[in-house]
Amino acid sequence: MTDDRQERIRQRAHAIWEQAGRPEGADMQHWDQATAEIDGEAAKPKKKAAPKKAAAKPSKAAAAKTAKPAAAKPKAAKPKAGKG
Repeated sequence: MTDDRQERIRQRAHAIWEQAGRPEGADMQHWDQATAEIDGEAAKPKKKAAPKKAAAKPSKAAAAKTAKPAAAKPKAAKPKAGKG
């Protein structure tokens, strides 16, 4: 393993560990995930970034058809009068 590759894996594994909330005992899973990600980057040829197309927004009429009505809030139960 080259020093550069190992350092990149170490840094990625550390980032994965932090994102996971720094759990104890998951270091091998984080290392394996980082290794797969780093090796996957090396195996894939880099592509030019394609220009992003704007996502089509639904019309107001279409949005109104798919919108769900707000759920009614349940009424609070009235306390029963206690027997003396």
